[in-house]
Amino acid sequence: MRFDLTDLKLFLNVVEAGSITAGAERMHLAVAAASTRIRNMETELGTALLNRERQGVQPTPAGRTLVHHARLLLQQAERMRGELSVYAGGLKGHIRLHTNTNALMEFLPVPLSNFLAAHPQVNIDLEERLSDEIVAAIFDGRADVGIVSGAEDVTGLEVFPFREDRFVLVTATAHPLAAVEQIAFADVLDYDFVGLDRASSLQRFLSEKAERMGRRLKLRVQLRSFDAVCRLVECNVGVGIVPETTVARIGKTLSLHRVDLTDDWALRKLTICVRRYDELPLYAQEFVRDLQKRPPPG
Repeated sequence: MRFDLTDLKLFLNVVEAGSITAGAERMHLAVAAASTRIRNMETELGTALLNRERQGVQPTPAGRTLVHHARLLLQQAERMRGELSVYAGGLKGHIRLHTNTNALMEFLPVPLSNFLAAHPQVNIDLEERLSDEIVAAIFDGRADVGIVSGAEDVTGLEVFPFREDRFVLVTATAHPLAAVEQIAFADVLDYDFVGLDRASSLQRFLSEKAERMGRRLKLRVQLRSFDAVCRLVECNVGVGIVPETTVARIGKTLSLHRVDLTDDWALRKLTICVRRYDELPLYAQEFVRDLQKRPPPG
């Protein structure tokens, strides 16, 4: 077979994006060139790799087999490149990091910026996802490192402790719930909410929790950060659910009332997960070690 790494990367991108056009865009290739490459791969193999439909493409059984082997080959090539780059004057490479909202907004900015500053030749592709989606991406080889809720089933993966936090309800001091010290999520659903953007994994998580109870969140407005949520909560637009660390940090400048949530899921033990630590490139191993370092107090 005469496939090169570009062919394999293109095929993975097409499958993950669900269309040749989107896959070509990810690879910065013309659609015609991408189509030709895939047709040449099918000719070389003597079988179809994609089912082409109006709404996009889906891999055939042969295509799914190629996806599996392409991911393994590309991961091995990336590891080899990373290890050999040490001899060429420094680590060089690319890390695919998937994380949930809490880790992304409250805990990742400092270690992430420190690592990138110390390794200018390493790039990180960061995506925000739900914890179960992250675990699936690690298993499938679509992500190298994931940060998930400790309650997620990570059987078969290697895990490392990251941070611990708790989700709490915040209200304005004039809100009816400002007289309450603790409450269950189900008992808050009658009130208006200030939430995060629809793309946020936390917002999707909360919406799914409410739907399982046969309810819907009464969202007045959706914003892009926990800090912005707290600012509108202070103005009594609605209540919000944010990490305890956010309240401790921003509560020094805002007038908010904190209410503890009694639900088990409110306690968030965040963990780092990888498929096989010793199979990661050296720079990715170093990144995992850096993430585990606790920041200095204060």
